[in-house]
Amino acid sequence: MRPDRDQIWPPDLAFPNALSPAAPPFRHQFLTNRSSFHDAAGVLSLFKFYGGHPPWSQGRSAASAYGGMSTVTFRTRPYGGRATPAEVLARLGIYGRDPGELAGRLPFTPADATLGVENELQAVVEGSRAQVDLPRTIESSRYFENIIQRRRRGDLSRRLVSDLEHWLADDPGVWENSWVRLPLDALGPDAARAFETDLLADKSRPERGRRTDAGRFFTPGEGGTQIRLPISYLIKLALLDAVGPESGAPEPVRASGRKCANHYLSDNTSPETCSFHLAGLAEGTAGGRAVAGETARRFLLTQLLVQFAGHRYRLIESGQRPLVYFAPHPPLRQKRLNDVISDSFYRELFMNPCLSGWERGEEKHRYMHLCHQVLSRASLNALSRLREAGIITNNLVIVPSTSNISLANNGTHISLGSQKLTGALAAGTVDFGPAHEKYLADLVIKFVEHFLPLFVGTYAASPYRLGFTDFHPERVLAFLPYELDYTHLRMIWRRWRKKARLKSWLFGLRMTPFGPPMLDRLWGRVWGLKGDYLPDYRLLDYLVAVMSTDASPALSGRAGNQDLLKKDLADLGLYDPHMPLYLLYRQREYDRMGFTGFEGRQYSLFHDLESDLGSAAQLQALVTALAYHMIATGHLDHDDIPDTPEVESERRQVFFGAAIDLPTFFVRKNSGNRFLNRILIQTEGVRPSRRYPGFLRVRRKDYLEALATFLEVEGRGVAQAFGAKNLLADLRLRVRHPETHSAFGRLTKDILNSTGAKTAFHLSADEFNRAAEHYYRDELRRRHFREAWDLFLKEIDDPDARGYWEESGLRAAIGQVTGGRSPFEAAREIESDVMAETAGPEAIQTAIHLLLLDIRRRAAMSPGTQSTEKGTENGDADPPVCRSENG
Repeated sequence: MRPDRDQIWPPDLAFPNALSPAAPPFRHQFLTNRSSFHDAAGVLSLFKFYGGHPPWSQGRSAASAYGGMSTVTFRTRPYGGRATPAEVLARLGIYGRDPGELAGRLPFTPADATLGVENELQAVVEGSRAQVDLPRTIESSRYFENIIQRRRRGDLSRRLVSDLEHWLADDPGVWENSWVRLPLDALGPDAARAFETDLLADKSRPERGRRTDAGRFFTPGEGGTQIRLPISYLIKLALLDAVGPESGAPEPVRASGRKCANHYLSDNTSPETCSFHLAGLAEGTAGGRAVAGETARRFLLTQLLVQFAGHRYRLIESGQRPLVYFAPHPPLRQKRLNDVISDSFYRELFMNPCLSGWERGEEKHRYMHLCHQVLSRASLNALSRLREAGIITNNLVIVPSTSNISLANNGTHISLGSQKLTGALAAGTVDFGPAHEKYLADLVIKFVEHFLPLFVGTYAASPYRLGFTDFHPERVLAFLPYELDYTHLRMIWRRWRKKARLKSWLFGLRMTPFGPPMLDRLWGRVWGLKGDYLPDYRLLDYLVAVMSTDASPALSGRAGNQDLLKKDLADLGLYDPHMPLYLLYRQREYDRMGFTGFEGRQYSLFHDLESDLGSAAQLQALVTALAYHMIATGHLDHDDIPDTPEVESERRQVFFGAAIDLPTFFVRKNSGNRFLNRILIQTEGVRPSRRYPGFLRVRRKDYLEALATFLEVEGRGVAQAFGAKNLLADLRLRVRHPETHSAFGRLTKDILNSTGAKTAFHLSADEFNRAAEHYYRDELRRRHFREAWDLFLKEIDDPDARGYWEESGLRAAIGQVTGGRSPFEAAREIESDVMAETAGPEAIQTAIHLLLLDIRRRAAMSPGTQSTEKGTENGDADPPVCRSENG
């Protein structure tokens, strides 16, 4: 037995000999900094729960565990018995005796990390029922004609048809996710060429001809043939026309526009955009400022293009005003429409045709149909799982619709890449290949999942009111039966009912709905039952992660483990092997993406781009780098976080509890998760549960405080490398004062201010959620628009920008765009009209051209050379958010 490998070193001793490939790191240790024990009484009481020993000491005394030299017996030798995770990193030169020295070698630190963002946006068309595509398409559809005929024959319920007719008659002037109609001759030459190319069945093989569904994009109109397009694709065509030959744009502007056009994707239901260029953490005084700035510029360009399309394609003139903005939830009216039409017709109306971003768009479109079918089937199968869990105990249930609307949820994905690890994989050596990449990544994901509750509601949120009538478990628990084991599912449901306002004013009895909706509504009004208010309902209303099976853990570190899990889930009727495996924090593999890293998928809606999105991106990188630090020093191994469904569910319950805003959660005293136990040792107020024997009761707020302390104390060296003092101080404020400092608190305040209500419970669920939708569409959209425009003005007036124009030879292009004025003067001249959305097409075009030149400058400064298209020069590389064909 090697002493530098199998001993637990006391915390007061320095790290043993400097690690190197020749002297690999020791096998496993759990060093605990005594100074981080801020609650000595809590620590001693927790020791008592475990029979006087910390959970990982395996029967040794506390003194031996923390100060002695006892050895640790290991159950398995991971990675085929050949190397530990620390040894794999040591082969890459990631080792060091000094914490500062090691921090400088870690992946995902500011000098190494690259970031990219993918945003899913909400699209609407403002206009009357007679002018907007969505109601016109429904009324002229064969589906509508058929159900009318069946009603006349008496084959179909009159109510089903009348519900759809009432939905159409209720003309709100706002139609979410509608397409638009424009004259065929409105497209310029570049846009027309792109449209014809995107109609091909296979863009790499034009000889195969058009897609079989090409006819759906054309329709008869008053002035001749019209084109029908989703707004996600309209934005791309508008960009191509804004820089086309007719625009008079100089060549650098045209080149930048053509490149950016490839980053407007058509997928799911909503428009999606991905980063125009990579961002780094070392840029600017705040670590995440660069990635927030890139997102703001992309949002600004999107707003300008939507305005431009309204004029260029005569949409405003024809009574169709498109809008695009950030909003996390499927619209209420779309939900209601989904309840009265078939799943097949829903897909026809709302599943994106995937014209842009895919070589074989029709195949991708069919894949999206598959995702919708699988998720719809899962919502039905959840009934049996809730019965098995003992949550549904009778046959009084609301049968879910055969069409699930969760794919209309909108969120943000932040992808984090490592230049160091990507370079090692690109070198193709035996020291670090795909198997090593997978082995480390799975361990990092398990580590990071413990910290994900820090993000929920604090940096991003999706506020939502649930009424009393919504509190059927088959509705509100949504996909949780597939994400948690039955023990934690029952705990969450019991605690949720206790937390929600379901007590009657008489006798204080707690009630849940039990019958037809009309009776439930009456019952709720009589007894004053309000329901609940949630910080992040999007995370509950979508399948964000699937739970492992006993035979096929998702994060065991073994190559192919996720394919086996998908097969297991498919055999159980819960999944389809062609779908990507949904995880909260997903690995981005080098062989598929051209870079190695991780994608954070837990973000819903940001109140501010710079302070919320930028800080979240920096914290995500910090936690990821800390995982590699703990691996490199031997503090973290796969054995510390076992790959069982129970342990997986145990750590994820905290995440979902944060989305519900549950104050407590429960952990087994004999949990095999040694890393979680280490955090609980440093958590105040942990005590045995009186309701659940053998469990510990943990307050979520105290757990979040312990996580923040862990980052400050155990991750001190990594935090210093990030310059994260202000970040961690801001995190403390968000955790301790969520009502004023968290994204959830600030979004709630703004929504309530728009209604005049004091609290969310002063409004019905329908009133609050409608007010939230209006706030996202109007006030928040303008807020993000103003934030992005102010950043744009600041950047084009920066001395570095003026120097870049001179050195890069773009001064002539700038002069051509601005008419000889400075970029700042030209932008300020049109600012008021652009911000009021009253600018003409020429002014909007000027702003677009200036912004594209600024995007070109920022792309030239972007870090790294990672790309899914190898060989591209720095600054022109695609960002680490480009998707594979199905994922």
